[in-house]
Amino acid sequence: MKIRLIQNGIITMIDDIEEAATPPDKGFYWIDATPFDLDILQPIFGLHHLAVEDCIDEEEQRPKLQFYDDHYFMVINGIAFHDQDIFLREINIFLGSNAIITVTKQEAPEFTSMLAIIREKEVNRPDAFLYYLVDQIVDRYFDVTEKIEDLIEDLEEQILMNTRKSHLDQIIGLRSEILYARKMLVPQRDLIDALHKKELPLIQPYLRKYFGDIVEDASKIVESFETFRDLIGNLREAYQAALAGRANDIMRVFTALTTIFMPLTIVTGIYGMNFDVMPELHTRYGYYIVLGCMTAIGITMYIIFKKKEWL
Repeated sequence: MKIRLIQNGIITMIDDIEEAATPPDKGFYWIDATPFDLDILQPIFGLHHLAVEDCIDEEEQRPKLQFYDDHYFMVINGIAFHDQDIFLREINIFLGSNAIITVTKQEAPEFTSMLAIIREKEVNRPDAFLYYLVDQIVDRYFDVTEKIEDLIEDLEEQILMNTRKSHLDQIIGLRSEILYARKMLVPQRDLIDALHKKELPLIQPYLRKYFGDIVEDASKIVESFETFRDLIGNLREAYQAALAGRANDIMRVFTALTTIFMPLTIVTGIYGMNFDVMPELHTRYGYYIVLGCMTAIGITMYIIFKKKEWL
């Protein structure tokens, strides 16, 4: 657990959690905790037991905003994209008048960038901290959408150039990841919209219009993932069409080869008949003449098929 006193952009580390229980003369406390720290924090800050249970619960929580007597509780998801997998990191936030508590099960990279923002923007209130944190979380989604878009374009090019069975596994896997993320994005957009539209005592009125900008970004992200869902459907159709085209090409080759060898088979069939009296049967060079004729027939038919682009 890390306890920071933030005063006009100046960050001071605090060792004693009891000190953070008393509101500072100016500024606020940012407590970066894990679920294991909640046993200590709950009685000190009066955190609602339902919110604490949500933080500890092993099941993934959907983004949400809940109001209690002297604090708000919200769940928001950060995002990362690695090796074609989307990872959502649950960030639990308790917002009070003099403190903000962030509870995560794993390290959140957004917190590292927040340290620089606190100093640069001279943050002095927990609601302002919340705004910059949510803004950072949403901004990272744009980086992920660009990577997914590049991946879809690359996968489409690979399918058109050289279709493989592994492409179908990639399409199915990417589709499930996109649907999973989209399921979380809609309630997350609604959460930010509530911070924008609702009159909340713990959030200064001037910040509402800033949250409105984040709502627009969150809506664009939701639209992007809806577009990705449609593009994945198009990719699957392209994959199936490429397979059908490839099968048609193979069948066309087999058909052409069968057609070429059919007259040759007729010739060999005729000369395989067991008759004593047959023209050219005892001709000295008859064997070589027949082979030459068969070769000429095969080459002629191949040239004809090639010109008609049947091969």
